[in-house]
Amino acid sequence: MYDIKKGLNTVKQSSYKMAIKFYKKIFNNKYAQAHNLNLGFMYANGKGVKQDYATAAKYYQKACDGGNAEGCYNLGLMYAYGKGVKQDYATAAKYYTKAYNGGCVAGCHNLGFMYANGYPSVPI
Repeated sequence: MYDIKKGLNTVKQSSYKMAIKFYKKIFNNKYAQAHNLNLGFMYANGKGVKQDYATAAKYYQKACDGGNAEGCYNLGLMYAYGKGVKQDYATAAKYYTKAYNGGCVAGCHNLGFMYANGYPSVPI
């Protein structure tokens, strides 16, 4: 059995490559969605791997699909800025809404910003 604290300590020690290996080994445990979020972050920021926005978006999608609100928020950012996915404000708004409904207040903030600034294709 793998210990989540071991993975977090690995990241804190800047041993990102070890953290990547750790997170990929434990996909099937109860912390899988948090690990998907962590892997997404690492790929988005090039921590321990070559920066790859498309791969980051895939991990954020897995986290979001599993109910991780921060994964939905980060996926919304990817769509809003066209990082790893085609820029699509309506899709960004969808994921910000899902993030907010899951308890991530930042999703509400970004959705409100989009409405206030008249972003195209944002459903009301």
